Amino acid sequence: MNVAGVPKDLGAVASALWTWAVTFAPRLIAALLILIVGWIIARWASREVKALAHRSGRIDESLSPVLGTVVRYAILILIVVAALGQLGVQTTSVLAALGAAGLAIGLALQGTLSNIAAGMMLLWLRPFGIGNFIETSDVAGTVEAMSLFHTQLRTWDGIYKFVPNSQLWNVALTNYSRNPTRLILLEFGISYEDDIAEGRRVLTETAAKHPGVLKDPPPAVVPLSLGDSAVVLQVRAWAQTSNFWNVRWDLTQFGKRDLKAAGITIPFPQRVLHMADADTPTLLSRPDQADPAEEGSDQSRT
Repeated sequence: MNVAGVPKDLGAVASALWTWAVTFAPRLIAALLILIVGWIIARWASREVKALAHRSGRIDESLSPVLGTVVRYAILILIVVAALGQLGVQTTSVLAALGAAGLAIGLALQGTLSNIAAGMMLLWLRPFGIGNFIETSDVAGTVEAMSLFHTQLRTWDGIYKFVPNSQLWNVALTNYSRNPTRLILLEFGISYEDDIAEGRRVLTETAAKHPGVLKDPPPAVVPLSLGDSAVVLQVRAWAQTSNFWNVRWDLTQFGKRDLKAAGITIPFPQRVLHMADADTPTLLSRPDQADPAEEGSDQSRT
């Protein structure tokens, strides 16, 4: 081993390291500055997006943090790619790798991502909110909580429902609580012997006197149909959505009471049978056949 040559080799290594440091240091410092400034910008942009969403009043509160997080991480990804490019890394390959990884993750989490996309659309368009009673072809209940992945419902009989957001986005949905007022439709059957006009007057007064029935539009009673056993009168009255069922139950009770007080009968379902007289023949002969009795009388006459 040539010991005398070691200092010479160390000098060459030190010289190479110094040359590399002088050449690479500016790039490293620039990359660090990009990361630091980018981190600050990402945090600032996230806060501003959240504040803007809150001030607009058109974006659900639960969607604001999600938007802020998406903006923050999108900026951070761009900043990291820019810093790697400053260090001399081929960013094209990095972007290709990120795209391939994103595609693989998307295929693996297809159901989850569909729920997230549906959750974002539901939070953005807000077809329903907390406390609304909604119904689809598969589920119905009061909304208790919403998130990007699922919605929690409570049925009318107190059952907890965990519903993925995709099942609420891709179907027809009815929101019974969205509008401030609802139409109450009630049907009363009165006897054919009773006066229809009197029945309409009684039921109209019953609806008009109820404090929960709205004055505009005013309640109305129409002869809906002629049933098998009764003339069907339909009560049409508007009420506040929050008070809909209480008013409906009261009108059902008070309508029966007032009709009875006015002497108007609410008949039971019935069927009238006409019995033929026992002496009436039930079998008639055909015109081309002679009656045996008449044929015997004709023979006796001959």
